[in-house]
Amino acid sequence: MYVTLEYYVTAIVCLITAFVIQRIYHKENFKNQSSISIVGIKWFGLAIFLWGFGALINIMLIEMAKISPTHKVVIYIGVLISLANSLSILLSLPSIEHQKERNIVVRLVQRFSEKEFIILFSGILIMIAFVFIVSSYSNTEISNNFIWLIDIPISLIVAFALLNELNKAFANRKMRFMVVPCFLLFVLIVIAVTHRIIPQDKALALLDQEFWALIGVITGISFKFLFILLFSILLYSWKFLSEKELKQSELELLKEKKEALLKEKEKLVLANESHLDTIARLQERLKESSLKIHSLEESTRITLSDRQKEVLGNLGVCGENKSYPEIAEAMNISLDGLQTHIYQIKKVLKISGADGKEQLIAFAKANQLLQYASIRNEDCD
Repeated sequence: MYVTLEYYVTAIVCLITAFVIQRIYHKENFKNQSSISIVGIKWFGLAIFLWGFGALINIMLIEMAKISPTHKVVIYIGVLISLANSLSILLSLPSIEHQKERNIVVRLVQRFSEKEFIILFSGILIMIAFVFIVSSYSNTEISNNFIWLIDIPISLIVAFALLNELNKAFANRKMRFMVVPCFLLFVLIVIAVTHRIIPQDKALALLDQEFWALIGVITGISFKFLFILLFSILLYSWKFLSEKELKQSELELLKEKKEALLKEKEKLVLANESHLDTIARLQERLKESSLKIHSLEESTRITLSDRQKEVLGNLGVCGENKSYPEIAEAMNISLDGLQTHIYQIKKVLKISGADGKEQLIAFAKANQLLQYASIRNEDCD
């Protein structure tokens, strides 16, 4: 009676929960949420569905086919459902988000793709299960407790890995109080597993049969309910805390962008100041060039007499090698006459300073006045 009650409660609760979870999965998947969270919702929902589906099959076998709950066929189906459930939970573990180091079981799952891990897990355990089934089906000396040994080690490893990941996830979300229900889930799973592998005749030597059966039913239902409760809390944290973390990460990203833009602005300001200095220098040089051009243009508009052109031409030809007296002698004019011409030329050209002679020579060469020279080149040596 207790066993049948367990199957009915498990089937109703788990199938309804699985349906709700799958609806949540499709809704979140449609919204293009984080793929890691989506995968976790899918596999957790499938694990809960398998519990309900297995319980529904057992109800059909026991109530409709009138098969005993202790029949080996019922045990075989229970073992296979439990293994499939363990596989679903294992595939969901990497999606439990936290910042701490993953345990070895999760790291092993992460080394493979989902398809590869399903093939590897199913292949190995199906071969082991096949050996157990073949060796125990027609052998009446092999008890149901021995058949459950296929699933017990896997269930304990999965339960420990699940407990470890849940504790890290809740601690990461500052929900350390969830350590107690997580540990309670592990204890209930251990009790349920122990109830399966302890031979009933040995248990009945110490406990009443009805009480022993009641322990199995209570632990079997309790750990499934607690699993659903913990997953619901975890799903809540995924949904709402992840949105908070997403906003926080967006805020951090905006801050980083702001800092980058400020740095870029500083660089642009420095570059702009450098460009302004360069522009100012170029403008100054342009101004100087304009003044020189203007001076040259003015000089080109200067009107000189033929005698002044001759003096400038002679300076251009011999000025670098001869002094003013020597040039005056070569031109057959007095030194005072030459200096008078030079004074007038400097006045016209607006030349002053100690290097007046050099400026006159340069002007004569630059303005093609050497052609007016009356002194030949050979007379300059």
